[in-house]
Amino acid sequence: MRIEEDIKLDFRDVLIRPKRSTLSSRSEVDLKRSYKFRHSGFEWSGIPIMAANMDGVGTIDMARTLAKHQIFTCLVKSIDSSELSDFELPGYYFAISTGTNKNDYIKLQQTVRHDTHFICIDVANGYSEHFGDFVQRVREDYPTHTIIAGNVVTADMTQELILRGADIVKVGIGPGSVCTTRVQTGVGYPQLSAIIECADAAHGLGAHIIADGGCTCPGDVAKAFGAGADFVMLGGMLAGHDEGGGEIKDGKVTFYGMSSDTAMEKHHGGVAQYRSSEGRTVTVPYRGSVNATVLDLLGGLRSTCTYVGASTLKQLPKCTTFVRVNRQINDVFLK
Repeated sequence: MRIEEDIKLDFRDVLIRPKRSTLSSRSEVDLKRSYKFRHSGFEWSGIPIMAANMDGVGTIDMARTLAKHQIFTCLVKSIDSSELSDFELPGYYFAISTGTNKNDYIKLQQTVRHDTHFICIDVANGYSEHFGDFVQRVREDYPTHTIIAGNVVTADMTQELILRGADIVKVGIGPGSVCTTRVQTGVGYPQLSAIIECADAAHGLGAHIIADGGCTCPGDVAKAFGAGADFVMLGGMLAGHDEGGGEIKDGKVTFYGMSSDTAMEKHHGGVAQYRSSEGRTVTVPYRGSVNATVLDLLGGLRSTCTYVGASTLKQLPKCTTFVRVNRQINDVFLK
């Protein structure tokens, strides 16, 4: 047993310090980023926000709507080739998601379309040797596809996955609003520090990371980008919308983690005896179309950039200074 004494930070532990700015309007800020990926060589441009591959979020309808804003969607694992063939989707803005067992790989081979550029290999624990082997196998079989792999929270494993073939590493264990991994296992890592450390490791190898989980508001998304994230993945912030396809009851929509009882009952017939649920099921307010939420989010990001003098999202990390705080908001009317 050992104890690391260094302070590790979450989004709520910091604020971004404002700086002098030459920008006179939020409209002057460009949120688009362009990336060339290490292994695939694929070049991508867009607004680097991702819808998570969760039920009620990573749907085909969500992908179609977000693509109009040049925003990306990782589709849920349960989507198959027949569902994809019925819809026109811009391959530039979605990923096929897969697990790592034998059946997952067979399904992946059946689902990847001719215009699919991205494969998201998604497991809760990215530290297993089996996971690294699977990433390497997919890289060998799909050399021109851009591979997203995760989740991890440390620099060493970020580098390992990149060297195994990942172009983009998904960072986050336990920070999500409907994730109970930290409660059930005691395992995790404060998300802001995880982003800072994993981004530094990935960028040194010419690769990229996704900050996955923990964002509750546009300010958290700005902090994730300021910490060095190349993409920010959202689940709860995009839940409750028409595009998610959930049933609306009494003005509420059900939302759940993908390791929850609800998800395992739906996709696997129940919780296996050797494991426990690591997700919660909640109801969130029905929020109509996702377009209004997207505009609010992008407006907040542009405002962040004007406060620190960043004319582009690319410049935001260079302009960001975090200040540690004990209290970041006045919550008198939130109680």
